[in-house]
Amino acid sequence: MLVQIPYFQGIPPDLLAPLIEGAHRSRARRGEIIALRGEPCDGMHIVVSGRIKLYHETASGLERIMRIIEPGDSFGEALMFMEHHYIITAEALDPSELLYLGRDLVIQQMEQNPALARHLVASLSRHLYMMMGDFGAYTVRSGRQRLIAYLLRESGGLEDVPMRLPMAKGVIASRLNLTPQHFSRILHDLGERGLILIRGREFTILDADGLRAYYEQQAL
Repeated sequence: MLVQIPYFQGIPPDLLAPLIEGAHRSRARRGEIIALRGEPCDGMHIVVSGRIKLYHETASGLERIMRIIEPGDSFGEALMFMEHHYIITAEALDPSELLYLGRDLVIQQMEQNPALARHLVASLSRHLYMMMGDFGAYTVRSGRQRLIAYLLRESGGLEDVPMRLPMAKGVIASRLNLTPQHFSRILHDLGERGLILIRGREFTILDADGLRAYYEQQAL
């Protein structure tokens, strides 16, 4: 499983062998807390199957989702290297399978294998770059643009093909930095314009070109 995960692809098997031997495999039930804000972070988690949400609670008690971790992705690596406490809480959105690599094991292998160290630094840099892109999207794009881009990405731009939202609307709204009310208003507006059709957690793109054009209008 470790060899097939994008984070470690390209590393020769002989360099991965000590990590594979030291990895711990675990399963998490839906709703199970995997890491709690404030706890020490002494390793990294890699998602093999399922999905994990990373979130924190605002001062008013609202849950703000920072990322959704999909299979092949990981979390905790930056805090692990910093020997820092978790600044978020990680909770399983679905029944999930994870691999856990302890900090001492990872650092030991990086010291012994420069090629492994270079690869892990590159992977960590890619994660940081992606997070910066997400932050830029939140600050530059409007709420409508963020939701339209999400729907187009999930549907592959296909028209008249019913698609199921991969998670609850409230989770998607939080991930897109929208309130549930704002999220619902945008969906209603897109439906009124004849661009999409929404039935529960199913959506259908009715006019992909019109949806893209509406996206561009929001930037003007």
